[in-house]
Amino acid sequence: MSDFEPKVVAFLCNWCSYGAADAAGASRKTHPANVRIVRVLCSGRIDPQFVVKAFAEGADGVMLLGCHPGDCNYRQGNVQARKRYFLLRRMLAQFGIAEERIVLDWVSAGESDKFVQLTSTMVDSVKSLGPLREISQ
Repeated sequence: MSDFEPKVVAFLCNWCSYGAADAAGASRKTHPANVRIVRVLCSGRIDPQFVVKAFAEGADGVMLLGCHPGDCNYRQGNVQARKRYFLLRRMLAQFGIAEERIVLDWVSAGESDKFVQLTSTMVDSVKSLGPLREISQ
């Protein structure tokens, strides 16, 4: 299992966390290549079905990254994302998916170092958990 490279899907808010990912790339900061980015308008628009589908399609981990509370471009989107996140973790546990396989965090456009650190930590964490067994859709 030492050669296992996890597949991580990261849903990024267009206004903040995607900007951090873009800045990290522009600055040539090294971050894991096995993190696949999905750009969404707001973290509050991430439907729980997107997360379930990501796992069903082979993701070993999922990240939800949005604007810091109080900085949401859509005012309450990140508050909604946080509520859904806690419900989603409980639901995923019923599928046998460990809560360490899904992460919610806040990253502003100016925090490219934080983006690199979060993605690297997530990949390392999921790598230590091993591959996720298949779940049915």
